[in-house]
Parts: sequence; C-alpha cells; structure tokens
Amino acid sequence: MGAGVAAFGLVVRTIASGHLRKDRELATTGPYARTRNPLYLGSAFLAIGFAIAGHSWWAGSLVLIYFAVFYYAVMRNEERDLRARFGIIFDEYAARVPLFLPNFFDGGHVPRADTAPDKAFSWEQYRRNREYKALIGTIAALAIVWLRMWLQRRYGY
Repeated sequence: MGAGVAAFGLVVRTIASGHLRKDRELATTGPYARTRNPLYLGSAFLAIGFAIAGHSWWAGSLVLIYFAVFYYAVMRNEERDLRARFGIIFDEYAARVPLFLPNFFDGGHVPRADTAPDKAFSWEQYRRNREYKALIGTIAALAIVWLRMWLQRRYGY
C-alpha cells in the first residue's frame, strides 16, 4: 500500500517537472494550475508512502512534523523569490491557486495563453530538471523496504 502512495507521489512530481522551466518563467500549467507547489505535494505523498511501507507511526509522525515546519518555510521563501522576480503576474497567480493542497473545484483556471502547445508537458523539461533522480531514489528506497520485509519474513529480523 505504501508503495502505491509513493508511486502516486512520483507521478505528481513527474508531471510537475515536465511543466517547470526553472528560472525562465512562472509555471502555471498542468498541476501548477491547481497548486503552486506540486513538486512538494508529490514529495509529501512519497514520504507518506514510505511511512506507510515502514509500518512506523513514530517515523510517520516525524515526517509529518518535518513537512509541516520545513516545507512550509521553504514554500514561503520561494514565494518571496517568485514575487520579486515576476511581481504582479505572481500575485495574480497566487490569488487564484492555493499554496499546497490542490484546488479542483474553483479557481486555478489559467488564462488561455498558458495553454499554448509550448506550455504542455515536456519530457525534455523532465530530463532538464533531473527529475529522473527521484525515480531512481524511489526505486532504490522501495528495494530497501522490500529487502527489509523479506529479511524479516525469512530470518525474523
């Protein structure tokens, strides 16, 4: 079950990274039309997935506290940078798209210009953003969790 939740987080990160053109333009398409921080949202699902897979309420609680404190501060810091870089464009975007939890029912609508073909998901952007490292890390971490489970069943560790 935890691997499924982690995989969902990985999918969210993959889609988000294919829309992100770091330091060049404000991302407002794809998942960025529903949340200003889809990469962090995907990371949260990854962490929750690993907490579930690890069968540890203690570790899960630490992950929740870490995300609540650290990621909130990071998101606010990044907002200051984006506001300084993009000004009113960012303010308008931030007024209609929530910081973290996606908005599927109202708001989050991007202007027609943002739906141009060059703003669509791009595997090239995914590669440029090096998001494949998250895939490799997730596979490695799931392999470790699987190995731990196998050793536990086989040898009682």
